[in-house]
Amino acid sequence: MNIRWMMTILPLLFVVACGGGEGREATGTLEIVEIDVSPMQPARIVQVRVREGDTVRAGQVLAVLQQPTTQGQVPLGQAQVSSARARLRDLQAGARAPEVERAEAEVRVRQAEAERAARQLERLRVLTEAGAVSRQDLDNARAASTQAAALRDAARENLRLVREGARAGQVEAARAEVAGAEAALQSARETAGELTLVAPVDGVVMLRAAEAGEMINAGQPVVTLGDPRRPWTRVYVDQAVLPTLRVGQTVTARLDAFPERTFRGRIASLNPRAEFTPRVALTEDEREDLLFGVRVEFDDASGMLKAGLPLTVDLATREPRP
Repeated sequence: MNIRWMMTILPLLFVVACGGGEGREATGTLEIVEIDVSPMQPARIVQVRVREGDTVRAGQVLAVLQQPTTQGQVPLGQAQVSSARARLRDLQAGARAPEVERAEAEVRVRQAEAERAARQLERLRVLTEAGAVSRQDLDNARAASTQAAALRDAARENLRLVREGARAGQVEAARAEVAGAEAALQSARETAGELTLVAPVDGVVMLRAAEAGEMINAGQPVVTLGDPRRPWTRVYVDQAVLPTLRVGQTVTARLDAFPERTFRGRIASLNPRAEFTPRVALTEDEREDLLFGVRVEFDDASGMLKAGLPLTVDLATREPRP
């Protein structure tokens, strides 16, 4: 056996395999699931509200960040939504009574002017035939009468449109404007929300990686949380033990300092590839040295399984002793 290889792996683990499926033990070191809490976009850190070792609850604010380009986007979006909604309400409500009355008054005025211009044109026509006025005066009167009639017709059309209210296309365009303003506001709120980093789960602050005043990039951790409710370890077994294990199998473990107490766990995964050995085992001795990783997860309500503690896992299925 390669002596240098033995010196490398012996400090890392110790595996014992006995016949009959009993006493199969392996040692490992406890770890916990770690979660890096980081922003989704570059920003400046305004405040970090936790310290290493603090216990936090899901939803608790960990850090507050700031982006100068996003300041004021939420109030601006709110104003745009209010304006778009007000326009839509006006279109849906139709014309108000004062607007209809004003349009009707405009029609009466234009009607009176058209009638006066028509009478003036008729009077000048008679006078022109009698030779009392020039032909130019008659032409001017005819143009004035035509213009007055056009203004009267325009006032009547405006009154019709006021009474009918907004067209369906205008209402739909206003609705689309409201939807666009609301989407922009939601986007601004989400961007602002991303600048407040909160704890995704209950846990313990393992690392405070940044301080107030620092610029931080997207994806760069500000705080690292550990989930103490989900401790796990990775142990290594040889080729004689691996075929007897299965994912989901119940196992027990004990801490070195508390050998009388056992903890129940389950095999979460089995590594199908050997580790800490040459890629090609050419000799029988090397084949015997093949080791395979086994991940074991625990549900620890007692809180005794701390990250970094060594423990021994019994890979034979047994019920834990209280």
